[in-house]
Amino acid sequence: MSKRSAAFFDIDGTLYREGLITEIFKRIIRHGLVDERLWHDEVKPAFMKYDRRQGEYDDYLLKMVNIYKNGITGISSEHISHIADLVIREKGERVYTFTRDEILRHKVEGHLVIAVSGSPLELVKAMAKKYAFDDCKGTIYQVDERGYYTGEVIPMWDHESKRKALFDLARQYDVDFAASYAYGDTTGDLEMFNLVGHPYAINPTRELLDRIAIDQPLKEKIQIVVERKNVVYLIDSDKIKIK
Repeated sequence: MSKRSAAFFDIDGTLYREGLITEIFKRIIRHGLVDERLWHDEVKPAFMKYDRRQGEYDDYLLKMVNIYKNGITGISSEHISHIADLVIREKGERVYTFTRDEILRHKVEGHLVIAVSGSPLELVKAMAKKYAFDDCKGTIYQVDERGYYTGEVIPMWDHESKRKALFDLARQYDVDFAASYAYGDTTGDLEMFNLVGHPYAINPTRELLDRIAIDQPLKEKIQIVVERKNVVYLIDSDKIKIK
């Protein structure tokens, strides 16, 4: 039996046009699970620096992840799963056209379609269900025997975690990496890009472009995609000039 081709998709900034954890964070504040002052005092300053392009997205993300982790500790996972379902029901259409169309193309071609995201697994599962993914991996916020969050986290936002996830998935589904695809937007997706034969950088960060520029094997095979408004630009990696 021949090996299968798969398409691995990051979610935040690659399929979804922002970060899903931002949406659930706003919801849990609204539900009174996290003190709103933590947003204003801890998270918002990091977000404003990123939004003004004076800081890094990862700094903002890690700050929010830490507050999120502390905020849900002791909360029932059923409660958070319910909120995650509401978020996807309301916001799940805010996706990039190119990525959405690629999901459909891969499904038509009979490829496995798998989400590998740093967002909480509850959100990733809800998004994967909406877009009929075959499987998904996300950050696991661990629960105790009663189903309440403990504050322990198994991350899926860094390149090492994603690399391990892809190898686990490849063994499970007998995947041929050389015939497979990966879609991502940050340096956390580099291992996915290096493993597969057909990587796509979707609206890549400056840090990712810097890494691509010095990695000749990756530079030769990667396709850079930029989507702005209702226009999709396919850019040759040799034509990228970073200012």
